[in-house]
Amino acid sequence: MRLFLCGDVMTGRGIDQIMPRSCDPMLYESCVRSAIDYVQLAERRSGAIPRRAPFDYIWGDALDALDQHQPDFRIINLETSITDRGTPEPKGINYRMHPANVGCITAAKIDCCVLANNHVMDWGVESLKDTLSTLQRGGIATAGAGSCAEEAALPAVLSKASQRLLVYAFAGPSSGVPGGWSAETLRPGVNFLADFGAGSLSRVADSINLTRRPGDVVLVSLHWGANWSYDIPAEHRIFAHGLIDKAQVDVIHGHSSHHPLAMEIHGDRPIFYGCGDFINDYEGISGHEAFQPDLALAYLVDLDDENHKILGIEMMAYRRQRFKLVSASREEVSWLGIVLDRECRQFGHRVHSRDANELVLST
Repeated sequence: MRLFLCGDVMTGRGIDQIMPRSCDPMLYESCVRSAIDYVQLAERRSGAIPRRAPFDYIWGDALDALDQHQPDFRIINLETSITDRGTPEPKGINYRMHPANVGCITAAKIDCCVLANNHVMDWGVESLKDTLSTLQRGGIATAGAGSCAEEAALPAVLSKASQRLLVYAFAGPSSGVPGGWSAETLRPGVNFLADFGAGSLSRVADSINLTRRPGDVVLVSLHWGANWSYDIPAEHRIFAHGLIDKAQVDVIHGHSSHHPLAMEIHGDRPIFYGCGDFINDYEGISGHEAFQPDLALAYLVDLDDENHKILGIEMMAYRRQRFKLVSASREEVSWLGIVLDRECRQFGHRVHSRDANELVLST
C-alpha cells in the first residue's frame, strides 16, 4: 500500500479570494481586515496571481508528481472551514472557503480530509455542518469531526480492491483547538483529546478496536504541538509509541507545526511528528525566515501488504510561490535534507537527497 500524506492544507482566506467564487473578504484580525490583503502581500513577494484560477492551480507541480507515483490513498489535514455563512469565532484568525470551491480538493483526487484541527469550526457550528456536507457531496471521506461525539470518533474507511485503510483523527489543545469545540453527545464538534496521557491512549485504543478488522491498515492522524519549533515533546513520543505498541497502529500522521519535523520508525511503523504546512496563503509574511516557511513536503509512505511494516518513505519538496506549489530548487532540497537529517538523527535515522526534488528516510 502506498499513501500520500501531507500536513495542513489551508484553502481559505487569500486562496479563497483567487478561486472562481469567494466568500466575503472581511476579516476580524487585529491588523488585517480583508483577505485580499493576503493576496496582495504574496504578489509583492512573487508576482501576479491569477484571479478565478482553475481548481488545480494551487497544487502546481505536485499534481503530476502524485499521478506519477500513484498512491493508493491521498490524505490531507484540511485546515479551513468550507462555508459562506456563520459567525466568526472570537479567536483572532478565521479561515473559510466558499463551498463552490470544493473542486480545489477534488482536483487533487483527495480521498480523505482530516478535520480534527483548530480551524474547521472557525465560523461556528454551522461552518462545521457545511464543511461535512460539502465534502460528502464531493465524494471525499472525513475523519475527526462530526454531528456528535460518536460520529466524530468514527474512522474514515478507505477501500481499494482487498485493501482497507482506517483513518482516525484527533486534536489536542497544544495546537490551539478550543476545548469548547469538543464533540459531545448532542453537540457537533471535533474528536478532542484533552491530553496525551494514559487515559487518552486507552480511549484511542478502544475506539480502534471497535471498528478494525483483521488485515486493516490503521492510521491515526493527530493535530498537536506548537507552530514554530523542532522540539518533539516527550509526551508526544510516549503517546506515539503507545499507539503502536498497545493499539497496533500502523501509521501516525502528525501535523500542526508550520514546518516539517522529525520522523521516527518505531516497531517498523512510521511516526510523522509534524508534516508541516502544504498549502496556505502565508507567502510574504515575515518573521520566521530561519524555518524557510515557504517550503513544503509531500510524503509517500510504502507499507508491506501482509504485515503493514514500513518499506520506505520518500519526500517530494516544493516551494509555495504565487499561491501554488512549484518544485523546490536543488539548494532548497539540500537545506531541507540537512535540517531533517539533523532532527532525525536523535532517533537513529538519516535523511538524504535523491533525484532533483526528492528526499528519502533511511534507518
